[in-house]
Amino acid sequence: MPGVPGVHHSLQVLRFGAQGAGPKAYIQAALHADEVPAMLVAQALKRQLTALEEQGLIRGEIVLVPFANPIGLSQQMLGTHQGRFDLRDGGNFNRHYSDVTPEVLRLVKDSLGEDPERNMRLVRDALRQAVKSLPAATVVQDLKNRLLQLAVDSDIVLDLHCDNEAVMHLYALTPQAKPAAELGALLGARAILLATESGDSPFDEACSRPWYALQRECAGHPIPLGCFSATVELRGEFDTSHVLAEQDARALVRFLTLNGIVRGDIGELPQLLCQPTPLAGSEPLTARSAGVVVFHREPGETVEAGDLIADLVNPETGEITGVHCASSGVLYARNGGRWAIPGKRLGKIAGTTLIRTGKLLSP
Repeated sequence: MPGVPGVHHSLQVLRFGAQGAGPKAYIQAALHADEVPAMLVAQALKRQLTALEEQGLIRGEIVLVPFANPIGLSQQMLGTHQGRFDLRDGGNFNRHYSDVTPEVLRLVKDSLGEDPERNMRLVRDALRQAVKSLPAATVVQDLKNRLLQLAVDSDIVLDLHCDNEAVMHLYALTPQAKPAAELGALLGARAILLATESGDSPFDEACSRPWYALQRECAGHPIPLGCFSATVELRGEFDTSHVLAEQDARALVRFLTLNGIVRGDIGELPQLLCQPTPLAGSEPLTARSAGVVVFHREPGETVEAGDLIADLVNPETGEITGVHCASSGVLYARNGGRWAIPGKRLGKIAGTTLIRTGKLLSP
């Protein structure tokens, strides 16, 4: 990666199975480098995939990046790790990935035919070609390009994150609700949030949305959705448990097995703990005034419209301002800080009654 003299960043890329032997899965951890439970799950995955490979049970190709953001891993500010934003310009490490759809369309539009499998192969080849030529003027853009180069031709892309204080939840494309529900069932997700475009091009959508966009642009030619991608939020930042990491890694391996990348039979899927809901229906709870935050509801609880979620206690006057939700649903995440200023996001509810537009993800 280009940088200043004396500073070097590198990615660790682990490969299991054989390239081209079957379907490909790409899994990366901690693109927001301070979301550390993902790195712990990646280590459990490494152990489990190594054992499966030794047993000859990997049918396809699996690429695992145990820490996807070496730049963010090194960032400290006043003694606190800052891995979500680039300290040089404030950019979010999981936003503004290049949309290669126009270049892929240019490469394939005169070659597409009536065979969906052949069209899928053409698109994959074009995706590989398109990401190789992406420009990079900064070290962060170079990192983003390299991650896309590793992932963009995959059948499955899993981007492992976590929230601040949260239950297991995930984000995926609306047309891929079925595999998202299967993944959610295996992981025990309490919220599955779907959108065709969440805004600002996060990593997972940079891998899957080109297929969706090409389907619409080339309606006269059958193009399958050749990549299922999801952002998996592994509960909260403090959920660094060996037991949970092994459990989550096993669930991810079962998902790979379900999709033919690992040999085996997963048996019956666990019961789904939630129904997928639109990301546009997710309600962000924000503070209207400054104060000490006192929560009344825990992550994972079902709430009804109008319920009191938190109090804001003014330390000067003692006045208490209640924060109520406008929609019913599941409180799937809340902020770990207990001091709020006006506009601070306090929590998120997976609901169905509100419809937001524009950028749907947290900044």
